[in-house]
Amino acid sequence: MHNAFLKKNGKVHIIAGKLKGKKIFIKNNLNIRPTTNRIRETLFNWLSVYIKNARCLDCFAGSGSLGIEAVSRDAKFVTLLEIEKKTVLSLKDNIKRLNISNLEIIHTNTLDWLKKNKQPYDIIFIDPPYNQKLVDQTLFLLEKKKWMKKKSLIYIEKEKNHSFVISKNWTLYKKKTTNRISCYLYFFNM
Repeated sequence: MHNAFLKKNGKVHIIAGKLKGKKIFIKNNLNIRPTTNRIRETLFNWLSVYIKNARCLDCFAGSGSLGIEAVSRDAKFVTLLEIEKKTVLSLKDNIKRLNISNLEIIHTNTLDWLKKNKQPYDIIFIDPPYNQKLVDQTLFLLEKKKWMKKKSLIYIEKEKNHSFVISKNWTLYKKKTTNRISCYLYFFNM
């Protein structure tokens, strides 16, 4: 989504589910680049048979649009990781206003948090800030620290011209490319 959109409007709409049409308000922040409605709709169509009762992790939450959309579509529980304090406060305001109880927001550096071992997730969203080479580091930690189980789904959204390395333990399920971004959905096979 264009930064000009955020400066002008400062909100994102939930596309479907129990929160359909509700708004996520975003304080003006040029570092936040929410996944566009069209890409989010495509992603959640891909996930439609997997999202119900899933445990989801949004590694670079930003606006929270992926995690909140997952909750709206009956995910069991969502963890949002976000490093910027102002963004965390905005996320907390939105979660309270939307009356969401099955979501936790953790103010942390995603890479540091992933170095710990915890219970694996069913669906993991990786949509980091661009041009910081965070996809490869995130994928490495997710696999090394066993954040997935067999058939966990991993969504990756990145700038079109940036490549990443994927291990043999992942199978590409879906892919979409636009003028600026590429999106991938993988199954974890271990």
